[in-house]
Amino acid sequence: MTAKLIRQLGAGAGVTLPEVRVIGEDPVLPSVFALGTMAAASAGALAAAVAAYAARAGQSGEEGPGGGPHTHGDLGAPDVTIDVRHAAVAFQSERHFRADGKAMDVWAALSGDYRASDGWIRLHCNFDHHRDAAVRALGLPPGSGRQDVGRACAGRRAVEIEEAVIREGGCAAAMRSRAEWLAHPQARALAGLPPVGVFRLSGGDGRASGTGRQETGDMLPAGTERPLGGVRVLDLTRVIAGPVAARALAAYGADVLRVGAAHLPEVPGLVVETAFGKRSCHIDLRSEADKLRELVRQADVVIQAYRPGALRARGFGPDDLAVLRPGIVCVDISAYGTSGPWASRRGFDSLVQMACGIAHENGDGLRPSPLPAQALDHGTGYLAAFGAVAALLRRAAEGGSWHVEVSLARTAAWLDDLGRIDGAGVRQPRVEDLLATMDSPFGTLTYVTPPGAVDGRRPHWTSPPPRQGEHPAAWPPSS
Repeated sequence: MTAKLIRQLGAGAGVTLPEVRVIGEDPVLPSVFALGTMAAASAGALAAAVAAYAARAGQSGEEGPGGGPHTHGDLGAPDVTIDVRHAAVAFQSERHFRADGKAMDVWAALSGDYRASDGWIRLHCNFDHHRDAAVRALGLPPGSGRQDVGRACAGRRAVEIEEAVIREGGCAAAMRSRAEWLAHPQARALAGLPPVGVFRLSGGDGRASGTGRQETGDMLPAGTERPLGGVRVLDLTRVIAGPVAARALAAYGADVLRVGAAHLPEVPGLVVETAFGKRSCHIDLRSEADKLRELVRQADVVIQAYRPGALRARGFGPDDLAVLRPGIVCVDISAYGTSGPWASRRGFDSLVQMACGIAHENGDGLRPSPLPAQALDHGTGYLAAFGAVAALLRRAAEGGSWHVEVSLARTAAWLDDLGRIDGAGVRQPRVEDLLATMDSPFGTLTYVTPPGAVDGRRPHWTSPPPRQGEHPAAWPPSS
C-alpha cells in the first residue's frame, strides 16, 4: 500500500518517481489511524523525489567508494528505501528530543482541552497573544488560571467559544465528529484537492537563478556531493510543519536559511529541535523588507507558513516572488487550506485534529484523544518538502516558476482516506537505534535521525541547530 501511495503522490505532483522499497508495516504507533503508513509514504515520497533529482545530475547521494560522487547511471534505477518504524518515530521527533538529557515541555499552562456545556473545546495558548485572546473571549481578566478558564468554558457551547476566540484573534477548535466535519463547508472546500498541489506560476521561464547558476541540464553545481547540494531554501516558518519541511531538505544537503524576527514569539524547545542543518537570521519585515527581497532573488525555494494572504499583503505572494526570482519554487503551508470559509483561520495540529474528527474517533467519542504524534504537522512537513523537490524537477524539465500548496486539514483528509487499522493497543516502538547525539550551543542534543535512504546512503544533518538570528541575512559565497 505504501509504495502505491508514493506513486500516487508522484503522479499528483506531475513527476515520475523511482520505486521505493518499504520495510515494515502498520501498526507501529498506538492508534486506529494508519500513522506508520502515512509517515512512510510522505517521507518515502521525499526520498524518491530526491533520488530522481540527483539522478538528473548523475549522482545518487553522498561520496562513492572512491571519495567522489556516487553514481547509479550504470546500475539501473536507484535503490530507494523507507522503514515504516523509522518514519513513524521521526513523526514523534520532538518527544524523543533531549538537550543534556532533559526533555522539553511544549505546552503552555492554558493550552489544552476543556469541557464545554455540549462537548469539548481546545484552546491553543502557547503564544502569549493567543492566550490573551482566549482569556478575553471568555470574559476573564488577565492572569486568569486554568481553573478559571475551565469554569468559563463549562457554561458555554463549544462552537460558541471557538467563534469567540477566533474573533479575538486567538486559536481554538471545538471537537467535531468525522460526520460533522465532512458536512462542514471547509471540508467541502478541500474535497477533491490533492494532498500536494503543484502549480505553474507566471513570471519568467526559470532558466537561470539570481546567482547565474543554470537550472537546466545538470542541475547541481560541479563538485556537489549531496543530492540537494546547491539548492537554496528560505525557511519563513514556525511551529511545526514548515520547520520540519525545511529541516528535511537540509538533511539531503540543501542550504537552508531560516528567517525569523526578534519580535516574533517562538516555542523555545521546538525552535531548536526543528533547526538541525539550518542557518538562522533575523529580518523585521516592517522595516527591512528589502533584505528579504534580496535573499529571494538568489533563492531556489521559499517555504512560508503565515496565514494565507499575510505575505501577499506585504508584497511577497507567489506571483510577487516569481517576478523577483523567475524560476522560484514557492511552498505555502496553511492550517485549513487557501479557499473556503476557514482559509484565513489560524490553526495548529492539535486544533485540526479536534476540528476534523480525529481527536473524537481516536478516543471513545466522549472526550478527545489526540494522536500519539503531531502527525498532521510532520506529515504536512514531509509532503511540503516532497512538493518542493517535485517542483524543482518540473522546473528542470519544463522551466517556469512553481507554487506548492499543502495544509494540515488536507493532510488530515489524506490520513482519513487511508482507512483504519487494529492498532489502538500496540506498544510504542523501540527508538534507541534511531537516535543520535550532536554537540551544540544548547548542550549535547539527542535527536531522531531522518528516515529514508538512497542507494544505502541516509540523509543527515551536518550542523547543529544555531542560535536564533546568529547568521547574517545573506547567502554564503560558496553556496
